[in-house]
Amino acid sequence: MCGISGLIDFKQSSSFDVLQIMSDTLYHRGPDGSGLEFLQTKTCQVGLGHRRLSIIDLTDAGKQPMQFEHLWITFNGEIYNYNEIKQELIILKHKFCGHSDTEVILHAFAEWGISCIQKFIGMFAFVIYDTIKEEILCVRDRAGVKPFFYYWKDGLFLFASELKAFHKHPRFHKELNLDAVAAFMQFGNVPTPHCIFNNCYKLKPGYYLRLSLASSDFSTHKYWDVYDSYNKPKLDINFEDAKIETEKILKSAFDYRMISDVPVGVFLSGGYDSACVTALLQKDRTEKLKTYTIAVPDIGLNEAPYAKDVAKHLGTEHYEYVCTYNESLSLIDDLPFFYDEPFADSSAIPTTLVCKMAKQQVTVALSADAGDEIFAGYNRYDYLMKYGKRLNQFPRLLRKGTADIMNFIPSDKIPIMKNKYNFHSRYEKLKGLLKDPSPKNMMLNLSRQFDEKEISELMKTKTGFFETAYQSNELKKISYSPLAYMMAIDYQTYLVDDILQKVDRASMTVSLEGREPFLDHRIIEWAAQLPDDYKYYKGSKKHIIKEIVHQYIPKQLMDRPKMGFAIPIENWLINDLKDKVHYYLDDKKINQQGVFNIEFIHIIKSDFYSGKKELALKLWYALMFQMWYEKWMN
Repeated sequence: MCGISGLIDFKQSSSFDVLQIMSDTLYHRGPDGSGLEFLQTKTCQVGLGHRRLSIIDLTDAGKQPMQFEHLWITFNGEIYNYNEIKQELIILKHKFCGHSDTEVILHAFAEWGISCIQKFIGMFAFVIYDTIKEEILCVRDRAGVKPFFYYWKDGLFLFASELKAFHKHPRFHKELNLDAVAAFMQFGNVPTPHCIFNNCYKLKPGYYLRLSLASSDFSTHKYWDVYDSYNKPKLDINFEDAKIETEKILKSAFDYRMISDVPVGVFLSGGYDSACVTALLQKDRTEKLKTYTIAVPDIGLNEAPYAKDVAKHLGTEHYEYVCTYNESLSLIDDLPFFYDEPFADSSAIPTTLVCKMAKQQVTVALSADAGDEIFAGYNRYDYLMKYGKRLNQFPRLLRKGTADIMNFIPSDKIPIMKNKYNFHSRYEKLKGLLKDPSPKNMMLNLSRQFDEKEISELMKTKTGFFETAYQSNELKKISYSPLAYMMAIDYQTYLVDDILQKVDRASMTVSLEGREPFLDHRIIEWAAQLPDDYKYYKGSKKHIIKEIVHQYIPKQLMDRPKMGFAIPIENWLINDLKDKVHYYLDDKKINQQGVFNIEFIHIIKSDFYSGKKELALKLWYALMFQMWYEKWMN
């Protein structure tokens, strides 16, 4: 894992020094070394920058940017099956200088062209410069594990792993995209392919971009789509055979993520996904896996006892870090720097802390993200399956009337329920579900904080609602089920723009490579074709994963409610962060920025501090935007 950056300047006004400054902003992504190539062509300047975190081939033979014949590359990520591809290429008379996966990408591209990416199992974002064809190829992996931003304006094309590199180019014009602000206030992130700045974009997962240096034209092309698997006929396979085959695919994917020339660890929460990764990796190993868990008891986040029990049963070398309330709180001021688009998932805080702990002993850590999106693990799938039909059976006027009544009763006034995990947020979302419980609207309401009406009241300037994967109609009627619909949308939205962005920045903050074994594309291609009830069975989420795990860990060790990685935002905003709220959401600041309506912000603040705890996330989103704005726009 590394940090890449670069430029293609058709006005030829850039310099080697600018490229170096851009690359150096990504030092945290690759403190082990750096490389720069600044090339002059007939039509433009081409700059390729690389910050190295040495994982495979620690020698100079793995240094980047790397050249093979007429091809240059700067690459972030890992190709886990590079040795198999390398053997294919050796048979075809290719000769190699080192044993890095970067060199294999170059040789594979020279042999097979862009179609080589179909062979890759891994996470990757890379740029290849072909000096003969005079073109640039930018490629992002299928699931979007590795980030890739680009900017295009006035003959200047910039690319980088993080937006902060763009700020160092004198011709980067940072102009706020108000449509993106509106989207952030809905979803807590800026949905792909959009970006917080005008003329900036994220390359979509499963896409590549081709830029011609002769004509300065570029186009994007799709090479993989999750819907291709969801739209295939469901497999005619009994559950036991499906379980055996699923375990084989999982084991292969998990084993690939252990390939490294540096120490590797596993994040273990005690939940089913991380237990699955740990159990399947440990079962055939004599050496003990290193596993890591974080606990913040002061804020009610403590899965450590469960993780410890699982680790003891599996026989791993387990490490537990107990974090204090103040340690968690102190990270908030750093979030705008590392998440250089506004980002509102508060679990970035404990994720950063567990990465910091793991980095003390390992350079690579396996996470268990995406199990929920692939095998139906989220509570929102429960709402859909258990309550979707029931809500639709209630008369529309009754549903609307109930939602109106809820507007007048703060969630903090509901006995017993007010003390349940995440109740305040769920209470707020239920109002939207009562108005329209269709699968499409359930997906939107369970994914966003502000609806269209609220956004129009919040934003000072009228904004548009741009196309995102939430509007996708790619799931064919013959393949449609409400569960498949929600899972496919989650795979392309929440997973990419929240979960993967969170883990990438949290791990890179401390120069740790995070790997996502569930995001081997072979897993989703298989799981998408399994019958729905193999994933969600009689109210049991992740049914097939649970049955696999129970072969290695007793059910009584695993059976407990899903905890999540949540921070008690309501209490923080009421107590420790109250001064920050008043500072960043000050009338003068809001007025000077010209982004939000002061009156609407007033209402949210006033209602929240008057007892409506269900407004906590709305207020948190506003605070996160304001903190980001002060860091990057002032």
